Amino acid sequence: MQLRTVKSIAIMGLMAISGLAAAQTKVITHRGYWNSNQAAQNSLQSLQQAHAIHAYGSEFDVYLTADGVAVINHDATIGGLSIETSTYAQLKDLTLSNGEKMPTLEQYLQAAGKLGGTQLILEIKPHKAADRENEAVKTVLALVKKHKLQQRTDYISFSHNICSELIRQDKKARVAYLKGDLSPAELQQEHFYGLDYHHSVFDKHPEWIKEAKQLGLTVNVWTVNDQDMMRRFVQDGADFITTDQPEVLTTLLQP
Repeated sequence: MQLRTVKSIAIMGLMAISGLAAAQTKVITHRGYWNSNQAAQNSLQSLQQAHAIHAYGSEFDVYLTADGVAVINHDATIGGLSIETSTYAQLKDLTLSNGEKMPTLEQYLQAAGKLGGTQLILEIKPHKAADRENEAVKTVLALVKKHKLQQRTDYISFSHNICSELIRQDKKARVAYLKGDLSPAELQQEHFYGLDYHHSVFDKHPEWIKEAKQLGLTVNVWTVNDQDMMRRFVQDGADFITTDQPEVLTTLLQP
């Protein structure tokens, strides 16, 4: 009888821990919720669909054109043209796979402001030179401030220079690093808000999730589409999971 009681308490404890982890883990759509209704990655439609399913956040990618216009696109090229070396006039009529024109950051922020609630996970892509990256940071921060979305915007990048410049230009900016080559302790020393690493990084350094938490850093894992892997990172206490399958993860997180 006592053994059964002990086992029951242990099971209940595990369930409570699992429920707590689930409550803490938030869903971020990868390049918006594009994997539904034929939306294109990084489109305004994908942002709207992320909002429609009540995802915590929507991740998207930003480049700067040759004449200083911030645009939303994952790849460095579109329609055979390099974004960095092309003017916005050359790019403005190019369309995404859903027929939507490639949005500017201004248009994206305007749409986000009308939707409300959805957190914006803004990735500034690496550019060819540090001065261009610094210009991109300045442009992005100014637009986010213009649309009064500072509290709803988190920043990520593979470029250490971009991250450092974000922190330098805006002490209140929440910045997470993507590349995966810095430990939580190193990130804390540089005043990062968190780490946002590919799941393979945590295969090599499983201890980094706990270390990050102890140091007060947030943990985001990308891009997790496998259900077993989702469960693993929920149980490990990831604050955020970025996925192409947000509805699957949302269902998994339900008590």
